[in-house]
Amino acid sequence: MRLGALLDTPELGLRLLAGEKARDREFGRVFQATLQDPTRYLDGGEIVLCGMRWLPGPADADAFVGKLAAAGVTALGAGTAEVGGPVPDYLVTACERVGLPLFEVPVSVSFATVAERVILGLAAERSAPARDSHRRLVAAVTSGHGLSALVKAGTEELGVGCLVLSATGQQLAGGPELPAARRTALARKFLRAERLPCQDGPVTLLGAAGRSGHRIASWFLVVDGDPAQWPSARRELALELAALAGLERSRVDETRRIENRAAEPLLRLVLSDDAAPGELTSRLSAAGFAPQEPVTTLSAEVRGGGPGLAQVLVEELLSTTGQPVLVATVDGETFGLCSARDTETLREAVHTIEPALGSARLTLGLSRAADAAGLRAGVQEARHARTLAAMTPGRATVLSGDEVASHLLLLAAVPEDLRRTFGEKVLGPVLAYDAAHGSELITTLKAFLEHSGSWTQTSATLHLHVNTLRYRITRIGELTGRDPSRFADRVDLYLAGCFTQNWGWS
Repeated sequence: MRLGALLDTPELGLRLLAGEKARDREFGRVFQATLQDPTRYLDGGEIVLCGMRWLPGPADADAFVGKLAAAGVTALGAGTAEVGGPVPDYLVTACERVGLPLFEVPVSVSFATVAERVILGLAAERSAPARDSHRRLVAAVTSGHGLSALVKAGTEELGVGCLVLSATGQQLAGGPELPAARRTALARKFLRAERLPCQDGPVTLLGAAGRSGHRIASWFLVVDGDPAQWPSARRELALELAALAGLERSRVDETRRIENRAAEPLLRLVLSDDAAPGELTSRLSAAGFAPQEPVTTLSAEVRGGGPGLAQVLVEELLSTTGQPVLVATVDGETFGLCSARDTETLREAVHTIEPALGSARLTLGLSRAADAAGLRAGVQEARHARTLAAMTPGRATVLSGDEVASHLLLLAAVPEDLRRTFGEKVLGPVLAYDAAHGSELITTLKAFLEHSGSWTQTSATLHLHVNTLRYRITRIGELTGRDPSRFADRVDLYLAGCFTQNWGWS
């Protein structure tokens, strides 16, 4: 398809900013990039679409554009929805410097819409003998019947078995159902492959990249046989089926993005001291969560990965439930909320995607809140579990709140005199202060820790004015040299309480 034909599509409203003489350049597919270096997934001859949020300055733009030009990209499409302004001049200059055409995608047009137009345009240009098959595939996509209808049409047109799997090994469409071990093996092959398509025994894997472009957040098509040995028209049909599956994935990504808008405000409220259970219940219900139902809470960290990788991973890990999911990164930490689910399913999904981490390391902490009122405690327990998971060897580690509770069993192996010494060293000054002044600092500290550092809930439990509570907690900090508002220091204070006051100790 010619670049000029895409630019001249009236309903898209694309505006060429650089490369007026390159309108006759041809391209064969569209790629949506969210990585600073997507060249691993490029073959040359693509239109690359990307947002501007992670290109904050000229140096970043020069590096990104240079890599695209070296990879043989046909043109770059810049979306401005994430930054709320025009394409910056330094990006235009960077593209002009290396001869890479640049066009602006208006805020009113999604990348999925551009990708759909490209796929339909490519289908229209196919040779006459195969045009009917391509038309039937496109009709399956536009019918509104989803991925299953598309894969069924592709199976009929190609005359071989076709499946679509997620990167976590979930079978999304096509049949018959593969055994779990086989699906996991295929997903790991897909994630490890240097190039796609690739073969795995009697089947071939073709990528169906979604909006993010990251392989972890992509689907893939599994077809029986080796398309490289097929006639060109049939081989092109298999490639188009994969591209159309990618379009379906982009639509899913767009829907998730819209549904996930409530995630960050909700999680900021959960992490604050002002979260009223009634408001949390209302917000969860608005996001599709059933009232008074348990909620799985998740905290994630990726070390050594690119920006945004933790959120991509969490969204993909939780997306297999078919239930409401909220994911957000708040002040550098990534959190997820979903309807209560089996933690073993999550562990299996993490094991499946581990090859895609490369040199990065993923740690996940899980917990469960009985209802909205327990959401803050659940999130804090998930953070605690993730902190402990980071101390465990391995490239991908998952720890649940139930397992965190077993830290008391581990501490039982510590000599009693060492436990007593630690407890007295930390809380001795507080106990002495209570004895001398008849105060209740220890009781206050225990309630504060039980409510995960919530000023509102602790003051209500102790029937104290919040200013009185703040005074007491400040005094405890002065006496112990620990800051009870910091998670790591709260762990020390809690363990000291276990050793001296039998908090949670048996």
